Amino acid sequence: MPLAKALELAQEYDLDLVEVAATARPPVCKLMDYGKFKYESAMKAREARKNQAHTVIKEMKLRPKIDPHDYETKKGHVVRFLKQGDKVKITIMFRGREQSRPELGFRLLQRLAEDVQDLGFVESSPKQDGRNMIMVLGPHKKKTEAMAEAREAQAARKAAAQAGVTPRRQGGADEVDDVTDEVDDVTDEAVEAPVEEQPEAADDTETPAPAGTEAAAG
Repeated sequence: MPLAKALELAQEYDLDLVEVAATARPPVCKLMDYGKFKYESAMKAREARKNQAHTVIKEMKLRPKIDPHDYETKKGHVVRFLKQGDKVKITIMFRGREQSRPELGFRLLQRLAEDVQDLGFVESSPKQDGRNMIMVLGPHKKKTEAMAEAREAQAARKAAAQAGVTPRRQGGADEVDDVTDEVDDVTDEAVEAPVEEQPEAADDTETPAPAGTEAAAG
């Protein structure tokens, strides 16, 4: 089709004449709404990026003689990373005389691997690297699965917020009923308890008669 005829058709149908195969002989063109085409292409690219999973390696550093509370905190971070589908690099840092006791770090890494075995596995066994000992944990759950679950949870929370539903704490109603029953019991006991009669107090405020009253009365 001649170029002039193609431009005339595009103008007639209020569309754009777009060249889609410039190297073809003759070149191939298409009538389309180019603005709509660009918008749909951008939306498809956005969805593709949203579903794309990037492998991320998080790092957590520990000391061989870590405090139990600090250990639980660090383990909580490792659990969160594994749930998100990320790998975790665990580094045990030795200082001073601790370098002569590598078994402390090895036992700590084994303990951590056992504590999170439901969420991850040992991808790289513990190995000494200078003053540090390193172990890598891999998640059982794929990154794409973790992202999908996170989006579903976010959508559920948004739907609950729009519906005005407030999540009730487990056992909340039972606790309120128990407290109400206790208050009722205490109130009943207070009502049923006999009230002791108090002796009448002597009337110390009696006003004495004025002097000479009796004589005047006589």
